[in-house]
Amino acid sequence: MYKLIRSILFLFPPEWVHYFSMNCLKLLCSIGFIRKWISLAYAPKVDANTVFNGFGLAFNNPVGLAAGFDKNAKYLRELETLGFGFIEIGTVTPLSQAGNEKPRLFRLPKDNALINRMGFNNDGVKQVAERLAKWRKENENSAMIIGGNIGKNKVTPNEDAWKDYEICFKELHHYVDYFVVNVSSPNTPGLRALQEKDALRKILLHLQMINNGKAVAKPILLKIAPDLTDEQLDEVIDLAIEIKLDGIVATNTTIDRNDLATSETKIKAIGAGGLSGIPLKKRSTVIVQYIAQKANGMIPIIASGGISNGADAKEKLDSGACLVQVWTGFIYEGPGIVKKICKSL
Repeated sequence: MYKLIRSILFLFPPEWVHYFSMNCLKLLCSIGFIRKWISLAYAPKVDANTVFNGFGLAFNNPVGLAAGFDKNAKYLRELETLGFGFIEIGTVTPLSQAGNEKPRLFRLPKDNALINRMGFNNDGVKQVAERLAKWRKENENSAMIIGGNIGKNKVTPNEDAWKDYEICFKELHHYVDYFVVNVSSPNTPGLRALQEKDALRKILLHLQMINNGKAVAKPILLKIAPDLTDEQLDEVIDLAIEIKLDGIVATNTTIDRNDLATSETKIKAIGAGGLSGIPLKKRSTVIVQYIAQKANGMIPIIASGGISNGADAKEKLDSGACLVQVWTGFIYEGPGIVKKICKSL
């Protein structure tokens, strides 16, 4: 059934379809008995066998939704209804920004992949925090874990990036369960330079200092690019162990375009952006495995990249991850993806 719906939706521009689909789901979930039916149909059952404890948090299941899907925390109820074990909102920046020029999201159906160059488009941290505050107040009994993915504004120079991360961290601290520091998107000029050890140390140590002064400290994770060299990975791992970082999200999208089924002409016409989906699966798994082995299991890993089914999720978990995130797989496989993965696991 979803394949038929998808074939129709894929006739329209990807970014428009994203908001159209989620707004339709929002409308359906506003009707109590329909929301209950959707939950019964798509959400996995929660029991002692599915609950995972990590980062000092209890996740209903190990399948989460990666950042970039619900940038502004507008669809939390709807995504909870579909059974996600955790939702990562953002990437959120201090000031609202429109992002890059449209079109900026492209489908590669032959590869079960997407290319995006969104550019951290979001409503700004204050508005997102207000939305989260309202959600928390209205859903006090919700067990869903919410992560806050934070970044810097495009106009902020790298030497001042730590200030942007501080602003987002402070504004969201009361409302999210964990943080992910995003320095690995390929769509903000110069951002990936912040993955260098000294720049990273400055940002992460500053956030940890603020965190330690809070009544309840929140786990801080780092999201890394799949395009790092082994030497760069080693530096990230060494730093993570040195400062006792709570975890790593591996990985963000890739700038690599090798071995795609999509024609080279179409790829060139699309241009720059981060590639996600099945083509990222192998590299993402390699990095998860590398971190797990190099750190000897000392760094918890959330695996993201190329997960479409239970076998993909199991591969990531067997490679050393403790949780998995989907995004592109959700687009191609549909609303039943969480239940299918959990059943398979």
